[in-house]
Amino acid sequence: MNETSTTAQVIIAIIPIVGIFMGSIVIFFYLLWNHRRRTLLIKAGQYKKPEFNLYSFSLLSGLLLSTVGVALTVLLSIVEGASYGLLGGIIPLAMGCGLLAYYVIKRYETATGLRSSDGSRSVKHDG
Repeated sequence: MNETSTTAQVIIAIIPIVGIFMGSIVIFFYLLWNHRRRTLLIKAGQYKKPEFNLYSFSLLSGLLLSTVGVALTVLLSIVEGASYGLLGGIIPLAMGCGLLAYYVIKRYETATGLRSSDGSRSVKHDG
């Protein structure tokens, strides 16, 4: 006798729809107002392009993804064994290792002078 009323089922079905709709409206107005703010700053000559440090980003996100991937892989292998659910840990682990490898390779190239920090080659090869 645990039947829910039709009204309760309709309300339960509408709540996620309203939440997604309201979230979409918030994101739309954020993007719109941020665009308008940037255009006004550009017209006033006060806009400064934000700097993005790719090396720090790849190091931080690589460390985070690797540690989360290791934790999930160990936990899921203990709980489920070898199954497709294990991919939930292996995928972030592989992404984290890839970002850390990118960081190490770029740091080595910059340190040895193979590439400058802006990405252009500074060593010419014969050939």
